[in-house]
Amino acid sequence: MPKARKSQISLSDTPYYHCVSRCVRRAFLCGTEHGKSFEHRRKWVEDRIHVLSDVFAIEVCAYAVMSNHTHIVLHVNKEKAIALSTEEVIERWHSLYRGTLLTQQYASPMTRKGLSEAQIDTVENTAGVWRARLYDISWFMRALNEYIARAANKEDECTGHFWEGRFKSQALLDESALAACMAYVDLNPIRANVAKTPETSNHTSIQYRIRAARVGKTPKRLMPFAGNSQRDRPHGLPFTLSDYLQLVDTTSRCILPTKHGKVESNMPHILVRLGIDDEKWLTLTTQFENCFKHAAGKVVHLEQYAHNQHQQRVHGRKSAMRLLG
Repeated sequence: MPKARKSQISLSDTPYYHCVSRCVRRAFLCGTEHGKSFEHRRKWVEDRIHVLSDVFAIEVCAYAVMSNHTHIVLHVNKEKAIALSTEEVIERWHSLYRGTLLTQQYASPMTRKGLSEAQIDTVENTAGVWRARLYDISWFMRALNEYIARAANKEDECTGHFWEGRFKSQALLDESALAACMAYVDLNPIRANVAKTPETSNHTSIQYRIRAARVGKTPKRLMPFAGNSQRDRPHGLPFTLSDYLQLVDTTSRCILPTKHGKVESNMPHILVRLGIDDEKWLTLTTQFENCFKHAAGKVVHLEQYAHNQHQQRVHGRKSAMRLLG
């Protein structure tokens, strides 16, 4: 029986998660089917991801919008949500949902003055519920998938389920799993042979990062890279942008379907730091979902995660020992 979503999200173990949503009945999210193009829907998804990254206290590390499924790597920033004021929580929530009559009145300085103390307490309690939702991955995915489903069903003039009932979630327990999963997501179009290079992989986070880097900017709606130092490191991904771009570019050359053999160049230094050799890295970045189930990481981290989740066995132990050491 599938595990409840809440039991798969354990912020005490990791704030990083890989989420996958797939269309039902082989329905197409994007692409072309029976001579009809759905390509414009890719931008729907990408734009919605960007909107939600501004609203939720959940940062987007990587994403790829494919023909009938989406990949997204998320970082939950609970501390950011807790630090939000009641006004900030309500403003964020109202940007997506209508809210309640009391929260609408509270949001306006003119009508807020007329609220009683009991009504203000009710508003603050409501904001407390919304604050928790702002760092809840299930609510993030709900706000993404429901929006796209409604838009697609309206366009198709039909009703019913557009996505599978549940999105798949994988906990990324350490830097090795995070780097491998991000590259796995960013290289999805190349593995599917719909793009030849990372910079031409439309509607992916790697293309978004490359476009920003070309003009000397950092993407506003993606979690930034903070570097390698563990001490005094600013908030962000535990790699450098140059390392990650080099890593993805080199890997793309190795897995490109039209290429035979391997690139005769050393893999970037980041793999040395992560303790992953070339062959294992290629396996991770082409078969990540097959290698791990609910969680991914080194054996010691999988064991701790299983203990915290009261699991009787450690899922993914063999893959972790073989690929991550």
